[in-house]
Amino acid sequence: GPEMRRGIGELDGEGEAVGGVIVMRNGENARDPIGRVKAKLDELRASLPEGVEIVETYDRSTLIQRAVDNLNRKLIDEFVVVALVCFVFLYHVRSGLIVVIVTPIAVLAAFIVMRLQGINANIMSLGGIAIAIGTLVDAAIVMTENVHRKLEHGVADEKRRLEAIYEGCREVGPSLFFSLMIVALSFLPVFTLEAQEGRLFAPLAYTKTYAMVAAALLSITLVPVLIYWLVRGNIRPETANPVNRAAMAAYRPFLELALRAPWKVTVVATVIVFATLWPASRLGSEFMPELDEGDFLYMPTTLPGLSTDAARALLQQTDRLIRTVPEVERVFGKAGRAETATDPAPIEMFETTIMLKPRDQWRPGMTPEKLKAELDALVKFPGLSNAWGYPIKTRIDMLATGIRTPVGIKIMGPDLEVIQGLGQRIEEILREVEGTTSVYAERTATGRYIDVDIDRVAAARYGLNVKDVQDIVSSAVGGMTVSYTVEGLERYPINLRYPQDFRDSLESLRALPMVTPTGANIVLSDVARVDVADGPAMIRSENARPSGWVFVDLQGRDLGGYVDEAKRRVAAELELPPGYSLGWSGQYEYLERAAERLKVVVPLALAIIVLLLYLNFRRTSDVLLILGALPFALVGGVWLLYLLDYDLSIAAAVGFIALAGVAAETGVVMVMYLEHAWAERRRTAAAEGREPTREELREAIVEGALLRLRPKLMTVITVIVGLLPIMWGSGTGSEVMRRIAAPMVGG
Repeated sequence: GPEMRRGIGELDGEGEAVGGVIVMRNGENARDPIGRVKAKLDELRASLPEGVEIVETYDRSTLIQRAVDNLNRKLIDEFVVVALVCFVFLYHVRSGLIVVIVTPIAVLAAFIVMRLQGINANIMSLGGIAIAIGTLVDAAIVMTENVHRKLEHGVADEKRRLEAIYEGCREVGPSLFFSLMIVALSFLPVFTLEAQEGRLFAPLAYTKTYAMVAAALLSITLVPVLIYWLVRGNIRPETANPVNRAAMAAYRPFLELALRAPWKVTVVATVIVFATLWPASRLGSEFMPELDEGDFLYMPTTLPGLSTDAARALLQQTDRLIRTVPEVERVFGKAGRAETATDPAPIEMFETTIMLKPRDQWRPGMTPEKLKAELDALVKFPGLSNAWGYPIKTRIDMLATGIRTPVGIKIMGPDLEVIQGLGQRIEEILREVEGTTSVYAERTATGRYIDVDIDRVAAARYGLNVKDVQDIVSSAVGGMTVSYTVEGLERYPINLRYPQDFRDSLESLRALPMVTPTGANIVLSDVARVDVADGPAMIRSENARPSGWVFVDLQGRDLGGYVDEAKRRVAAELELPPGYSLGWSGQYEYLERAAERLKVVVPLALAIIVLLLYLNFRRTSDVLLILGALPFALVGGVWLLYLLDYDLSIAAAVGFIALAGVAAETGVVMVMYLEHAWAERRRTAAAEGREPTREELREAIVEGALLRLRPKLMTVITVIVGLLPIMWGSGTGSEVMRRIAAPMVGG
């Protein structure tokens, strides 16, 4: 027909193939429709003609299943590890069962609300449960341990036992409830994230909050009942456990040192906090660590003016080379656009989906990064700008910003030729920036067109007007529908136009035969000038202004640091004409937006935490004491990120937010025990009609800190050990979860 060819599909470097994309309805759980599509394809295969087959070139369900299975295994590992910690420290099997019972109930409650809210089980929603497991059990641990302290000296009868349980639960119940609510509310900033970052982390924030709220409610309802039923028999004192004795022996010298020289310890601790500014200043920044999706998306770009035949040959050549790599299962390449208005890609834009084999079939020592580098070296062609990514991530980026690389620059102004010149200059500048692997500026004004400029005077001499010439060119070159043929239920147009030999070159078009109304035989060049003209291949607009884009792919460097240097270089070496502006986009746009939002919301969340602390203690000094401890918790998180060579990302920021909640909770427990010990000394002194002495204050601090070490140690260790399966583990989704867990483990 008259339509020019705008797209090419190619499979495994063996030749052209017809491709199809299945679009899922918004809000569906991807795994379910994929399963139904596979079942339907199996039905269709039976009716295909001989020599025709349907092959899958991309399947999201394998990624979904790997991610969910990996997080499920991590959850089970965390559950087992946390239960073992409780058994070891409490030295009482039935007391450990309290934690074993409460944890799955809190998780189940979160799953029920997830179901009602329509949140699917995915990396983020299960990740919220994973980072909450160690904290869920804190209330049960502290309450059970406090009852142990009441019962370890023995009780006379069941009534005294019940009174001891009541007293033990009442002492710590309110503070524990408030501490768990603080942990839940500390995630308030995550709920305020917008756009892509909001959609990514909202499931994590929801599930963690649901689990923490459930744990808070269980701590004041179910846990006391379980203690009454299960904490029976011979309750051994804390010192009978060799683990507790070893912990107290290790902690005592540090506590004695702190009490002997409090100001020196405070100064040293403050110096350590300020020393942490050094690794903090060397942390890179990124939006999110790359999630290993298990497949690659190769999206090179060529210069404008590529013919369909050249595009077909280049696409087949790159696909064939990629297919030779042992880890590659299948390669499906697409050049140009599909027959849909949702895909405005020019013919010089390639998209190649690379399905990889399972990891157990890879060469020893091969990693996704090494494989990507090997593939990039394999398909280095002159005039081809490579860009490598993952299918889902790249699609989301393109939908959100239109940029398919980590960094993009949008040049806006009135003249496309000036925009093209600025883009080429930026391309030259950014090639010299460390970390750049490829940079390509769109050629906004170098599309190639055949321009038929009709000479009105010459045409009039032959009895032709402009419309006559245009109709001849349109029908002879583009074609004219003269009839339709009906084949059963199908209807096809019959198109008539000149043979290809008459229209396949500039010279042929100039010699295009024409017949005038007077019967004279002429050629097109007699009445028109036929030349190749430059013009925009495609016109983009951004905020109602023409724009051109620069795509930058980078490797071996953090996103924020790269953009900061690139901005400085561009500002120093590029002079923008009046009326033109630059916008930095891609993942950097998400990073900036999330950082600006957190700057506003994190102080608000801290204010809410301060209010809850004050409602619990009713003393400003205790609130300030707990808040003063928060920077010391951040020290460990920053150093661990630095030692692991992790960049500061939104995932790491979520980890620090979670760390602040856990640190506040630990501070609440410590202050609670110190207050209890000091209150007891004050009551004794009041009964004797005197003021408590400084020595009694020291004794209260030792009792609250050292003799009540077990519950505090258990709450911290369950958090750390509960997160170790995530920190040490691998598999789909681990890249993101490790960044969330690292600040909490280090802190």
